[in-house]
Amino acid sequence: VQLVESGGGLVQAGGSLRLSCAASGRTFSGYPMGWFRRAPGKEREFVADINWNGSITNYADSVKGRFTISRNNAKNTVYLQMNSLKPEDTAVYYCAGDYQRISATATFWGQGTQVTVSS
Repeated sequence: VQLVESGGGLVQAGGSLRLSCAASGRTFSGYPMGWFRRAPGKEREFVADINWNGSITNYADSVKGRFTISRNNAKNTVYLQMNSLKPEDTAVYYCAGDYQRISATATFWGQGTQVTVSS
């Protein structure tokens, strides 16, 4: 099973990025998927998740109204659209399957993609 994130980069505050997470090796189309992040010197934290068909989404308070999670089950891919980025959004972002929001643990992790927001 592989989860591969892409789309990270360097962006100025107020800018946007779209992260993608492509799954291979098994289908995650019947399962919820999540995004987490780890900022420098901090613990990994929950960012957003989405249920199997995209009808239910959840967000951390810190990103609510700015980030949007979505999925395309035909492509076995989950997305995170990040708008109005702030320097405090700087982190390595990970997608996850079979995860726990509160403990930020998961059975399946991607390798992570770096997002850096300059002020």
